[in-house]
Amino acid sequence: MDLDELFPDKPGDPLTLLVKQDLDPLSVEELHARIAILEGEIARVKAKIEAAVNHRASADALFKK
Repeated sequence: MDLDELFPDKPGDPLTLLVKQDLDPLSVEELHARIAILEGEIARVKAKIEAAVNHRASADALFKK
């Protein structure tokens, strides 16, 4: 999926800018640090998704007849 599809009206969105950033000037250490930060963000997003799914399942169970 293209980021333009995800954020079509947000050209200044940080995620869009992040993926368009030139990586050539970065050192190997900087690239490893970037990966660590992105992996942390991925874990945070996955936790948010899991919490949302669990919340939805709880609500569905509560209001199910």
